Order: sequence, then C-alpha cells, then structure tokens
Amino acid sequence: MPVPRPRPSRGRRLAALGSLLAAFSLFLTLPSAAADTPPRGSAYLGMGVAEHDGEHGTPVPGDATQTEGVDVSSHQGDVAWPTLWSSGVKWAYAKATEGTYYTNPYFAQQYNGSYNVGMIRGAYHFATPDTSSGAAQATYFTDHGGGWSRDGRTLPGALDIEWNPYGASCYGKTQSQMVSWIRDFLTTYKARTGRDAVIYTATSWWTECTGNYGGFAGANPLWVARYASTVGTLPAGWPYYTMWQYTSSGPTVGDHDKFNGALDRVAALANG
Repeated sequence: MPVPRPRPSRGRRLAALGSLLAAFSLFLTLPSAAADTPPRGSAYLGMGVAEHDGEHGTPVPGDATQTEGVDVSSHQGDVAWPTLWSSGVKWAYAKATEGTYYTNPYFAQQYNGSYNVGMIRGAYHFATPDTSSGAAQATYFTDHGGGWSRDGRTLPGALDIEWNPYGASCYGKTQSQMVSWIRDFLTTYKARTGRDAVIYTATSWWTECTGNYGGFAGANPLWVARYASTVGTLPAGWPYYTMWQYTSSGPTVGDHDKFNGALDRVAALANG
C-alpha cells in the first residue's frame, strides 16, 4: 500500500503562489520588441535618420541657389498648403504607398493640395524589400499615385529606401541582394512611366546595406538625408545631391528639404 505524500502547508502554498504572481508581473513589465515595432504602413521618409545618424544643426537659411521643399505622409494629415507656400516652400513630395499593402489615406489632399497652391509636387514610395519584389512594389506605386505626367509640375516618383522600422535594418538582404532589389524597382518604374525615379537614402544606410554601390548615380537623382548644417559625405557615385532632407523639426510641417538649385531647376526635373 503506497504511503501518502505529505501535502505542503498552506503557508508554503501561498508563498509559491506569491512567487508565481511576482514572476508573471515582472514578465508583463519587461519591454516587448513587438510592442515597440510600429504598425505596418506607418513608416515615412526619414523615419530612422535621427535615431541612427543623430541631429547636428541646420543649414544657414537664405541661400538663393537652393529651393525650399517639404515631404509629408499620413502623419501630417490634411496639410496647410497656403501657409507653407507663403513661407517660401515651392515643392513637395507626399507618401503614396508602402510595400504592396498600404496607400496613404491623405494622399489626395496632400498631392493635389500642394499642386493647387502652385507647388511642383511628386509622390514617394516607402520600400519594404522583405515583403515583395522591387517590380511588384514599383507596379503598386505607379498604380496608386506614383505615376508621372509631363505637365511641368509633377516630379518623378521617389524610392524611399532606408532603415527598416519593422525589423532588421537591411530587411534581411545581403548587399548584392539589396542592389538587385533596388534595380528591379527602378527598372520597372522607368518602364511604366518613362522616368528615372529619384532615390532617397542616407549615406550610412546605403553604405551598410548596398556596400556603397555607385551604379545608380548616372541615371537616378539623389535625395540624401542628413540632419545637420552641411550635407556631409554622399553615397558613392553621386558627385552632388539633387535634394537634401535637412531637418524633421521645421515649422508647419516638420520634414524640410532643399533642392540643389533655383526654382527653374526644380521645374527642369519635373519636365524631364
């Protein structure tokens, strides 16, 4: 006949329960990687710049050889375009799409609103190379606002390729795979629109994730991100920048940019 085991005392059972509850409480207070990851679709131009490259001042204002611009996404909602126009902003880019799963619900107000006050405007696509091919994303972009027309007021579409806000910085791709993905996007975009897309990136990301590849510089204008008083070192191949995102804390709309040329040069890029 088996000998019954002695049951733990009530005090020991309560102590064990208390330890279990304490451990569970600690688990709930630990930081969660998933909780820190933003929802898909919420990425925007320059999302990772300040975190990865820091902020080091702003350029001296009033340079007549440069033209002020802004870039916007759903985070800005309906934009006060007349206010921006009056402040000297003459060109703008609005986020149209991300991956093959997101379109900006404010795109029409932003894209058409900037045009209606007199600005030269364009659309950009936030790339997610880990979710679908470059060709698929270029097709999605051109089908949802990223096209181009020779009206003198529409800039070529921009590929926003930068740090991954949803996971590994380089989207799980090797440098050669990333270059191939970008080429796939650019080739498809040109086939569908007749224009070479603008490439938006930061030098540090480009170096890390493409190996500082210089093969796109001959055809694709560079829009470089650096929040500082000078533009700094450019990615390989580009002898100059076309556009420079220099701050995320401007008036009215945070993200401000400079076009490397007077307004007639902005119009020349629009005209192709």
